[in-house]
Amino acid sequence: MATACLSAYGGRPTVARAEIIDKATRARFEAELEAALKRRPASETKLAGALRAVASLSPALRNAVANAAQTMVKRGSYSREIYNASIRTLAEANDRRVPALLIAALSSHDAGGYATLSAASLCKDSSLAAPLAKLAASKKAHVSFGAETARVCRGESNGAHLASLAPMIKESHRIALCVELFVPLLRSAPVPIQISPALSVLRGAERHLGRWLVLAEVATRAGELSALEEASSRAEQGPSSARSAWMLVAWTLARARAAVAAAVSMRASTLPREANLDALVTAPSARPTAELVARLSDRPSADRDTTFLFRLANARVASCKPMLETLAKTGLLTDEISLRAALYLARDYGRSDMKDALVDSAQHTKRDELRGFAVAALWDTGDANARKIARDMSDELLTSRCISNVAWGALVRAASTTDRLSCDTTNSIVGPMVAAETALRWVQWGWLE
Repeated sequence: MATACLSAYGGRPTVARAEIIDKATRARFEAELEAALKRRPASETKLAGALRAVASLSPALRNAVANAAQTMVKRGSYSREIYNASIRTLAEANDRRVPALLIAALSSHDAGGYATLSAASLCKDSSLAAPLAKLAASKKAHVSFGAETARVCRGESNGAHLASLAPMIKESHRIALCVELFVPLLRSAPVPIQISPALSVLRGAERHLGRWLVLAEVATRAGELSALEEASSRAEQGPSSARSAWMLVAWTLARARAAVAAAVSMRASTLPREANLDALVTAPSARPTAELVARLSDRPSADRDTTFLFRLANARVASCKPMLETLAKTGLLTDEISLRAALYLARDYGRSDMKDALVDSAQHTKRDELRGFAVAALWDTGDANARKIARDMSDELLTSRCISNVAWGALVRAASTTDRLSCDTTNSIVGPMVAAETALRWVQWGWLE
């Protein structure tokens, strides 16, 4: 199924084999992108996030993104959100123009920033070997660490130099590396195990449990088990006030290990979806709270991010249902969090009344920037009637002044055109989610990693 992403962290964006974004929608994005290159708009983050999600479905739109990236590189505008989104999108699509863009960016001040180093870790072209090796010897520890991480991911380093650099990383750089470099690696294929010693050093200095979890999950997917063992031990023998958090961490790492093992046994190139891991890992009994899920997010604790709650919901963990019901208790869902809670309750927890609430919100929400996400959530319920309503509403979204709405409309329409949908015994259509975690981060919140 054509969709921007598959799960919270599971799977890289799907690269379209044919053009499925209509000409008018492509023209809208191209016009917005051209205007942004002439004059930086206040809403550049929204445009960049929308492009991040939609360009993976459209070869023609990726051409426009590549042209924008070339312009940004010529200008040296590596801090622009448009550059960040463009270079990452092209690298994930294995675009043939990426190596030349990366070589130019890597030769600039600070190696073109973390977005460039992140893209380099996904690009396997041999022409990057020399510039990355040069940067790995940089006197700036964070630049050297980023370049050496890319070299390990590309199979060009045994990780020894990376481990020696890890103790030199300051807290501010460790936070940036976690968000900009390691979170994207969770959406890629597992990286070589040689990265694990360096991540162990970073975890030892990390006080934020959500970032600790990101570092641990990258290492676990690489085949290293010490993080899982540590989390399991703390869940059983640690301070009683922290055991619930560590139980959820251990559950996450156990699923990561099981996913990699399943992919290896099936000789698959991608990891199985989270829902397919239920039989392999016992669901945690810990009941999530607002404070607990915020601690387990890779975002700053002050953001009160609920990502981890929906990771539990996506795995149909029974203990998260009360919190979902609390978040969705209002009749007219008024924000992204309540909409997501209603979506999972309707899809996975037997709350059919939540489908009506989602329809009501999609049709009557007072926040224009929320309409597109509400329509995407309605589509994701899997109910055939709800999907018909969502598909009809997506046409209106494509003419919205809000670029986020245009993106959600394009994603719903792309999902509706696929020929790989199937109906189950309840006449509900099943398939990957449109409003999955990664798409939400990009389109709705402008988190471009």
